[in-house]
Amino acid sequence: MTRPGGPIARWLDDRAGIRDLKRVLLDEPLPAGTAWWFTTGSVLLFGLAVQIVTGIGLALFYAPTPDHAWDSVSYITTGVLGGRLLRGLHYWGASLMVVAVAVHIARVVFFGSYRKPRELNWIVGIILLHVVLAFGLTGYLLPWDQRAYWATVVTINISRQAPVIGDWIASLLQGGGQVGALTLTRWYATHVLILPALTVVLVALHLYLMRRQGISGPVTTQPGRSEMFFPSQAVRDLTVVGILAVVLVGLAWRGAPPLEPPADPASSDYIPRPEWYFLGLFQLLKYFPGRWEVVGSIVIPGLVMTWLVLLPWIDRGRSREPRHRRPVLGVFTAGAFIAGVLTLLGAMDRPAHLVAGWNVRERAGAALIEADTRCTSCHGPDRVANPIRPGRISRPPDWLNAHVVDPIVIAPGLREAPETNQPDTLAIQAALARLRSGAPPPADPGTRQVEVLVNRFCLNCHLVEGVGGKDGPDLSMIGLKLGADQIEMRVIDPKVVQADAMMPALGDKISAEDIKRIAAWFAARK
Repeated sequence: MTRPGGPIARWLDDRAGIRDLKRVLLDEPLPAGTAWWFTTGSVLLFGLAVQIVTGIGLALFYAPTPDHAWDSVSYITTGVLGGRLLRGLHYWGASLMVVAVAVHIARVVFFGSYRKPRELNWIVGIILLHVVLAFGLTGYLLPWDQRAYWATVVTINISRQAPVIGDWIASLLQGGGQVGALTLTRWYATHVLILPALTVVLVALHLYLMRRQGISGPVTTQPGRSEMFFPSQAVRDLTVVGILAVVLVGLAWRGAPPLEPPADPASSDYIPRPEWYFLGLFQLLKYFPGRWEVVGSIVIPGLVMTWLVLLPWIDRGRSREPRHRRPVLGVFTAGAFIAGVLTLLGAMDRPAHLVAGWNVRERAGAALIEADTRCTSCHGPDRVANPIRPGRISRPPDWLNAHVVDPIVIAPGLREAPETNQPDTLAIQAALARLRSGAPPPADPGTRQVEVLVNRFCLNCHLVEGVGGKDGPDLSMIGLKLGADQIEMRVIDPKVVQADAMMPALGDKISAEDIKRIAAWFAARK
């Protein structure tokens, strides 16, 4: 019997089994009732294809060295025909992958598709989730602009918090003494060699297990016969993919975010921000300052991922119907809601100095007032003068300035007012001005002694929370980039880090204990 098709089709079928391959790809039987929710897997394959094709196009022009990386990305954007669109497709394609994998996992959870016999495929899917995030993380450094460089510094500092192996992981990611050529080489190799190879293996295994076990189908059994993947479900998949392709091209037409200035390791005033899909974790870290930061960076994410991996064994309800799985679905929904809220808060977050409240100089002044017997001897309860309370300070600023420096001056014109620009004096003046505005005193001013040190030794040159000098970089959020040990080293002798540093060494002016306290305080600025 002669097989249909031309001689070339028959020749290919003889050698490669084209018709058998067609049966495998298109003639998969699907449970009755399979519909639009089961298009999410195809969307992920589409997103992966976009990233592979555009990634190859970008790699043809990209130079993975600190001297040329930024220039090559700039050239792709402005000098290559269609380069701006190419870079935009790759950038927005990464966001599509993250959204698609999150929706796909949510669909699997709500349909209970991880249950026996699909536990292994669920675990492979969770690994693929991490691979997608790793793609976004490693690709972030490649433009080698300020945004990419300092976000990578933050990532490496977070990795140090992993128990036991934290320093080893950070060393592996960084490569050398600081983020530099070796870091870029390792992240580029991971992005274009290791992760793609791992992705191909995991996707092949994921599809093999899916075909072996079949898709789960609707939660409840639907009446009717099963149908083939082609044409009904194939049309649904192509429709969704086509709509997303149009949206992706529309976003890419605007291009990727503009390049910021080239990476400058000597800059300390840049405030890094992660990509939107890491904002939730970024925000979570702010609720666990200091030594508790490991809870936000390692413990909580680790517990969440462990719960997801063990979900097939945790969920042992009678059926896949939602009414039999309310605790599991409730926990998953609550977790997704919290992640969404944290992401939103991270997007809306502003540096501390833009938020109303007592700044560091004012808090230092409140602590000085609390501890200074010259103040409390007269202004404490039942003393000669009225207590210092919000709104009760009615004297003019000039009189207050003179009185702070020389308490004998209780009326203007008695004698010439002394200089009032000493750090402690400026802090007390700032605190009195805040109280004069009617603001309630800060909580526990007596515990703010470290901020007295910051005001005394740092604010003359550096901005912190919107106050201070401008000779040095803004340190309001320095903890995003440097850990306490790194800050301590810079305070003791900045020339160890930067030979031409203008900042004076403070190791012989401040005790070792106070330097550690200052470093810990700055490390918590995020």
